[in-house]
Amino acid sequence: MKTQLSKIRRPFAAALIGALAVLATGARAEPLKIAYSDWPGWVAWEIGIKKNWFKEEGVEVEFAWYDYVASMDAYAAGQIDGVSMTNGDALVTGATGKPSVGILINDFSNGNDMVVAKDGIKSLKDLEGKKIGLEEGFVTHLLFLKGVEMNDVDGDTITIINTPTNETPQVLASGAVDAIAAWQPNSGEALKLVSGSTPVFTSADAPGLIYDMLFVDPESLEAKRDDWKKVIKVWYKIVEFLKDENNIDEALEILASRVSISPEEYEPFLEGTYILSAEEVKPVWEKAEGLSSIYGSSVISDEFNVNYKVYEKSLDTDKYLDPSLTLEVLAELGE
Repeated sequence: MKTQLSKIRRPFAAALIGALAVLATGARAEPLKIAYSDWPGWVAWEIGIKKNWFKEEGVEVEFAWYDYVASMDAYAAGQIDGVSMTNGDALVTGATGKPSVGILINDFSNGNDMVVAKDGIKSLKDLEGKKIGLEEGFVTHLLFLKGVEMNDVDGDTITIINTPTNETPQVLASGAVDAIAAWQPNSGEALKLVSGSTPVFTSADAPGLIYDMLFVDPESLEAKRDDWKKVIKVWYKIVEFLKDENNIDEALEILASRVSISPEEYEPFLEGTYILSAEEVKPVWEKAEGLSSIYGSSVISDEFNVNYKVYEKSLDTDKYLDPSLTLEVLAELGE
């Protein structure tokens, strides 16, 4: 090799050696690729992007903007390293395609996921004998069933019309159904589009049913653990920024611009998303039953997915969760 290289002009030799070095360390040379979509707790990543906090932290990250379902498809196809998903949908992606590990809890839905009913229907009980449009197997289906359970409603009398979430406002407006279940911005669009419509059950009535998280490829996590820790560090910088009331106008400007609406229109979306502070997230990472723990919430999601044949067998939900990176970051930050 030395003899061969000695015959090559030095600039070309240097370039060749550099290329070989990149190949030898290929995993480290490539930036992390993260998919995010229009849920407020994930749009918040935009603050770190706009303020160049990832570069300041010394981590190369490419954020790719997708529709939510398309982001999961891209992850399952191996096009990205990490994706913003709910804890329940991560189980679906793992059971039907590609496993992932949740390393960061952004928030829990606190009202943005809704059952919205047409004029004259004031409660879930009023839906008995009627029709609801929702996307079967997704989080709003789970929300609807939780509402039925909590309000002693005879769910067997309510006909579910399988409807893509982004089409639910139009379906409610058409009169084909009496209610829909959707997340923001679709739920908010339905309320605007259909005069007299009202939320009859929301995620604020069942906090912790839907956690929004960052899930990553297990191989990427193993190869680039330190880089993923840096991503988490930036997240908690974003959280600190959002929690400071002095920053609210700037934050709304950044978030609203990402989804092309006004800050005034965006503000209710942020209010319906409970972004967890460093102090608040630690007990959520503790193993326990029920919705106050990410572990208990994920078991409930797994039971729903099996009962409604989203997939056949219960999963080991613990394997989809790794609190260690977050806890290490919080300890380093003195939290």
